Amino acid sequence: MLKMITPKKINAFTFLKLPSAWWAGVRCKTISEESCTVKVRHKWFNQNPFKSMYFATQAMAAELSTGALVMSFIQKSDARVSMLVARNEATFTKKATGIITFTCNDGKAIQQAIEKTVATGEGQTVWMESRGVNQDGVEVSQFRFEWTVKKKA
Repeated sequence: MLKMITPKKINAFTFLKLPSAWWAGVRCKTISEESCTVKVRHKWFNQNPFKSMYFATQAMAAELSTGALVMSFIQKSDARVSMLVARNEATFTKKATGIITFTCNDGKAIQQAIEKTVATGEGQTVWMESRGVNQDGVEVSQFRFEWTVKKKA
């Protein structure tokens, strides 16, 4: 059984290490071997001049939904593995208002990349996707992050 990082631990991590995400309201809600869900509510603190959520707030929430999975599988590996976003892409399709839920379902892909880097010592890259949907289930944005993982010497 995978010893997963819990949402409570992830949220404590954001408070201590990613304070801008914490103050913007980014919160992990669920995490499993396959997926991670992060929510953020549109409010005065994270708004843009167009009465919707600032794109950077959406990016923080989307990245956390992917990065929490990366951290979980690194922890499971018991190896020293570095992680870094090499590239990202974003598409915005609707104004983000209300509560936006970002979900990444790429746990298995990052697990395989981390297992391979631990076994071979060679760096690996994997694209992970996070989709943001509003309370009505309508997609407001889609983010893709190219994560690089490498076993430390």
